[in-house]
Amino acid sequence: MKILITGGTGFVGSAMSKALLEDGHEVTIIGSSEKSCSRYTGQANLQCIAADTTKPGPWQDSVAQQDALINLAGRSVFTLWTKSAKEAILDTRIKTTRNLVDAIPQGSNMVLLSTSAAGYYGNGGESEQTEASPSGNGFLARVCREWEAEARRAEDKGARVAIMRFAVVMGEQGGALKTMKLPFQLGLGGPIGSGRQWFPWIHLKDLVAAAQFLLNCSECRGPFNFTAPDAVRQIKFAKTLAAQLGRPAFFPAPAPLMKLGLGEFGESLLQGQKVLPRALEENGFVFTYPKLEQALRDLL
Repeated sequence: MKILITGGTGFVGSAMSKALLEDGHEVTIIGSSEKSCSRYTGQANLQCIAADTTKPGPWQDSVAQQDALINLAGRSVFTLWTKSAKEAILDTRIKTTRNLVDAIPQGSNMVLLSTSAAGYYGNGGESEQTEASPSGNGFLARVCREWEAEARRAEDKGARVAIMRFAVVMGEQGGALKTMKLPFQLGLGGPIGSGRQWFPWIHLKDLVAAAQFLLNCSECRGPFNFTAPDAVRQIKFAKTLAAQLGRPAFFPAPAPLMKLGLGEFGESLLQGQKVLPRALEENGFVFTYPKLEQALRDLL
């Protein structure tokens, strides 16, 4: 297959392109700059295009040549949510997806895998969240709703669209684990707030495998929760991570401090979703790392 990946030079995109190349696919990745593309020069069956995907441009010409599109572009939400930061979080997702779908030819039979997030469900409390659950409230839920709506426009052009609602991604070279590991290694780690909020997570290898599964599953359409089936509370995650590192987990981050220091983003970290990957499992996908202890042992 010929596959194009927006956000292809990022943490998830790099792992995705590597796996697809190993499977024999021809991959085109979109990077944000010539510098981000430079490390991919000379790789067989791989092309990197430097472009700002929030703007229409020549990069869109390559879309019609593809069999599948994987839409991963989006500014990180792990930052202080100032007005400008929230605009960037929204625009990099909505405008990129809009431009990508606009470039799909009418009557296409290509596949679009488009990212969303577990934040779609808002603060889920104690309820189990499956793909049939309604969207929640808050900034992230709004971003996800608008993001998914832009992707679904591709269905009107004949494309098969699958929405990947990512949980917190655990990988060796980046993402949340890289950020969280240092304080735990220093013995300063602990749960966030009460720690009772549910913490959806997924091993990067399972995320990539699930995307490959959806590429080849001709009947797979609509939303899919990309989260491990082992739902855990944040306090269990903190204790399990500390145990794998041989360190204590004595230092919780108090809720008032999170709200004071990180504002609206801090409040979002105090919420949780008990998200289950029902659609993936019902379609036959099998997780390699379904349990948290197993996943962290592999990564650490």
